[in-house]
Amino acid sequence: MTSAGTPRVAVKNLSKSYGEAPILERVNLDIDAGCFCTIVGASGCGKSTFLRMLLSQERPTQGDILLDGQSLPDEPTPDRGIVFQKYSVFPHLTVWENLILARELEQASLTGRLFGRARKSARESIDGLLDRIGLKAAADRYPAQLSGGMQQRLAIAQALSKQPQVLLLDEPFGALDPGIRVDMHDLLLSLWHEENMTIFMVTHDIHEAFKLGTRLLVFDKIRHDPQAPEAYGATVTYDLPLSHDKTGGPELPGDVIEILRTAP
Repeated sequence: MTSAGTPRVAVKNLSKSYGEAPILERVNLDIDAGCFCTIVGASGCGKSTFLRMLLSQERPTQGDILLDGQSLPDEPTPDRGIVFQKYSVFPHLTVWENLILARELEQASLTGRLFGRARKSARESIDGLLDRIGLKAAADRYPAQLSGGMQQRLAIAQALSKQPQVLLLDEPFGALDPGIRVDMHDLLLSLWHEENMTIFMVTHDIHEAFKLGTRLLVFDKIRHDPQAPEAYGATVTYDLPLSHDKTGGPELPGDVIEILRTAP
């Protein structure tokens, strides 16, 4: 649990380069527990790279990321879950088997299976999660037998199965039809309120960013060299508070509107 005055996530002078190509530079953020950060910006400005560093899939070139005041471990841990745009589920396992697998890998002995009370407890927990996520009736189906929205519900359930403190979402609804996206928005907001997670969500949809977020982070480059367009990395150029009690959100600066207009 975050102690008083300590942000859930603190980003300190973060930079990331691949070889000689800088992707991110001088990123500084303090994010309180329970914040829902939506992240927007032009393609290629390091948004997904930022999520991968929050997950410990990649390490910063410079700087540090702190979780509850401590540097992130070198590898992903159960306190951080992630959902990608493409459904990251196991096609040869049923819905229920997809969810029990993570528990077995984490809790089981060398047999790789849960038995007795441990399996019963896991079953009850997973049944409850399936009920909340709207997949209880589909527990014995395989992913190929599910709609796109149901597959993404399963991916979210996988991420939530270990009760993460931080949930990372990389355009999770980008491939869904508009009507299904609205349902997924309602589901995500409901789960966020229930679990009090801290969420970072990359999206190219500004309406989605305003609807879901309590804080909007805009990534862009503030330094440009026409002769060397890859010479500088991006950073957080705008950090705007959002309120669900207001309609329309804050008025955006003109350059932010241009960033969002030209983003794919």
